[in-house]
Formats: sequence, C-alpha cells, structure tokens
Amino acid sequence: MRAHNTLEAGRERLFISRDGSPLRGHTLYQAFVRARKRVGMDNLTFHDLRHTGQTLAAQTGATLADLMKRLGRSSMAAARRYLHAVDGRDQEIAKALSEPAAHGDVARLAKTSTM
Repeated sequence: MRAHNTLEAGRERLFISRDGSPLRGHTLYQAFVRARKRVGMDNLTFHDLRHTGQTLAAQTGATLADLMKRLGRSSMAAARRYLHAVDGRDQEIAKALSEPAAHGDVARLAKTSTM
C-alpha cells in the first residue's frame, strides 16, 4: 500500500485517474463491478469487503477498541458486530488457559495476551 501510494496515488487519495486527478463519479465502483463479475462473485458488495476485513482483524485478536478505531467509529455496537468471529472459541481459550496452569507458570500467559 505504501509503495502504491508513493508511486501511484499520492498523498491525498488511494485511487486516482491516469492523469493524477481524482476519480470521477462511480469510476471505482464500476471497476469493482467488473472485477467481481470476472471472478464470478456478482453479489459481493463493498460493504462485504469491509466486513471481511474487520472479521479477519477480530480473528487475529483485535480488541473492541482496535475494531472501533479501524471502523472510524466510536460506537461499540458497530464494532461488536465483527466479534462474532471469535464466538465459539471457548475450547481454544480454555486450552490456552490450561497450559500455563498445568505447568504452574502463569507468567507464560501474559506473553500471549492481546490486552
């Protein structure tokens, strides 16, 4: 992304026209529509991309505060929508908590904490 911004887009916009001016109208959306058709995903929306990015961030351990910042929103309700990605991880969490307990080494837990 940094290379793209430096070489292609400049400081103010992520996507620009060939002459360096801002994209006109629905240019980006039209390119997105062509791309999704090409890969056979006609029903994919821009919002789906945003949702996928936030869901993947939640799966990697992003906190509620992290998700809120990435969304550019202050609403906890908006960020909580993406935490469904970590629902059902109770077994995985229990296993991770059991390991330091089994060895009597609670200090090991802090190294893997996302807090």
